[in-house]
Amino acid sequence: MADQAIPEGGPKPAPVVIKKYANRRLYNTATSAYVTLDHLSQMVKDKTDFVVYDAKTGDDITRSVLTQIIFEEENKGGQTLLPIPFLRQLISFYGDSLQGVVPQYLEMSMTQFARNQEQMRHYMQNAFGFNPFQQFESMGKQNMAMFEQAMRMFNPFGTAPNGQAMPKPPAAANGQEPAKPDAAAPSNDTAIDDLKRKLDELQAQLSELGKKS
Repeated sequence: MADQAIPEGGPKPAPVVIKKYANRRLYNTATSAYVTLDHLSQMVKDKTDFVVYDAKTGDDITRSVLTQIIFEEENKGGQTLLPIPFLRQLISFYGDSLQGVVPQYLEMSMTQFARNQEQMRHYMQNAFGFNPFQQFESMGKQNMAMFEQAMRMFNPFGTAPNGQAMPKPPAAANGQEPAKPDAAAPSNDTAIDDLKRKLDELQAQLSELGKKS
């Protein structure tokens, strides 16, 4: 069953539309055929973008269907992806003041991991003589530092993600009051550009890390 694939170097095609009916059957409008959750899982692995709509209401239910796919995968037995401590931590964030930023942080972390997945496979295949998880720990620390830097851009004197106060501006050497922030503070657009630049810098550092290992 052929699905819509993303061409190399070409424009990204529109997502395949999947309709879910009251009997829980899933219908692929691109192939005019009924599909299963396993088929949608394979579409994700093949990087075929799709959206799922409730056939009756027209509501976008892509998130719930993707969550159902994860649930099914986790219950197949064998090696799972979601450790119990991670699931507990994730659940604890619901209703927390940080709930709004957790999705962006997780997405950023997974994007960085995906960009370096070939490097990760290389680490695992050539792990003799060193611990590959040290590389993961280093990446995690860099991700957290980058996340805290992003939070400072939008809330320079607020609270850090770990619940502690953000570092205050350095005091003057002669004991005077700490220097006040420049009145001409950077705009949100400037802050976003700076964050993108830091993401690129992190990517370059990770690449160099892989070459040295």
